[in-house]
Amino acid sequence: MQTTLTQSKPFSIEDAPIADDLKPITTDQRTVGIFAYMSMWLGDGFNIGNITLGSSLVVAGTATMNLFQTLIAAGIAILIISIIFALNDRFGYLTGAPYVMQLRLSFGKTGAKFASLLRGIPAIVWFGFQSWTGALALNQILKIMTNGTFNHTAICFVIMQICQILIALKGFKSIKVVTSIISMIVMIALLSVFGLLISQHGEVIQKNLVDVHGSWGLTFFSFIVAFLGNYTAIFESAADYSRELRPELSNKYRGLLYFLPITLAYGITIVTGAMLAAVTGISSPVNAIGHIFNNNLITLFVSGFIVLGVITTNSVANIMPPTYILTSLFKLPQKWAITIVGILAAGSFPWLLVQDSSSAGLALFIRAYSIFLGPMTAIILVEYYLERRQSIQLETLYNDYRQQPVKWNAPIALVIGAAIALTQVELSWLIGFAAGGIAYWILNRIHQEPRELIKNQPADSLDVE
Repeated sequence: MQTTLTQSKPFSIEDAPIADDLKPITTDQRTVGIFAYMSMWLGDGFNIGNITLGSSLVVAGTATMNLFQTLIAAGIAILIISIIFALNDRFGYLTGAPYVMQLRLSFGKTGAKFASLLRGIPAIVWFGFQSWTGALALNQILKIMTNGTFNHTAICFVIMQICQILIALKGFKSIKVVTSIISMIVMIALLSVFGLLISQHGEVIQKNLVDVHGSWGLTFFSFIVAFLGNYTAIFESAADYSRELRPELSNKYRGLLYFLPITLAYGITIVTGAMLAAVTGISSPVNAIGHIFNNNLITLFVSGFIVLGVITTNSVANIMPPTYILTSLFKLPQKWAITIVGILAAGSFPWLLVQDSSSAGLALFIRAYSIFLGPMTAIILVEYYLERRQSIQLETLYNDYRQQPVKWNAPIALVIGAAIALTQVELSWLIGFAAGGIAYWILNRIHQEPRELIKNQPADSLDVE
């Protein structure tokens, strides 16, 4: 079905007491094309965090799943990720409004601000973690270039933070250019590492990753949740990205813009991480690469890829969403919000998530925040598709005087979903998604909260004003 956006008279929301960055983007302001949009997700997928998640399959040199099981688990997770992305991006694509405003639909004006923290906090921690691993790689580069004279990861971490903040200060246009260029470089670099591992260490990979028995039980489904949870914070705020995408793209077409790059990038990075850990027994990819490729030229090349990959991933997934949240919470100018996000990320102690012996801390962190983001995702989908049937009255959404401070059905359903998910943390996202969605639907049948609907107007003809 072809999606059509129309332009009509300006909304009075221009006078609303809200930051300009949170107001709807009109169709003529959308500058991200198809190639740039796919490059964003390609660059986001080719990152050190995904490699580290793949390496978490190997604990103390022993693989918990074999290669075939890993591919199946990753494939299931990627399919779910792409479907939810395509469903949840529709609000931002049709209205031009960001995620923090989408939350108002189900949580109310004040409730949305607190609910948004469940998306913002994981992004800030991911920002810090990605920057720390990028700093390890940058330190490797500078150590080689200075013949061992320079060895200061903390200084490299500060440099990484400053560079990424400066890029983000230029806004989405800068992010679009950076990710379009870097994603291609990073893809070539990672494919090179993938090829080198197979050609030089094929027998070890066969023994430690392919021929192992593995598990089709709880471990298998637990890694589906970990692979899925790695993206849950991103597709949760899909509106923040789709609102920038050029108009008149069908739902199926947009779905491919997620599925194709995520399948390629995420699949390869997970497998590469598992192979690195299987060969070296080291879970930190940066240290594993330095150990396995005892060649300065190759180490420089791969470390450079890691640094670039960190920049693209943080630019796309981990800087702008919490920036919008801080802007909404405190009505800060965007440049100050971005700077604060960078400072908070530095204080998240990212070096504790991954040790050389195991990256289980990262997988545990993903499952922990998935306890809340699983039900949150279900709630916003139920609200948009079942309760409002894709009909949104933007003027009311942005009018603080016509918004309830808190709509209680959503937070109650969120708590119910999270509590049930806690009964099996390894499957937290799947359980929380089902429980939270069902609880929210039932609560809305018991106590119907006020909703302003545009009567008899199809979703495809909604005006973006």
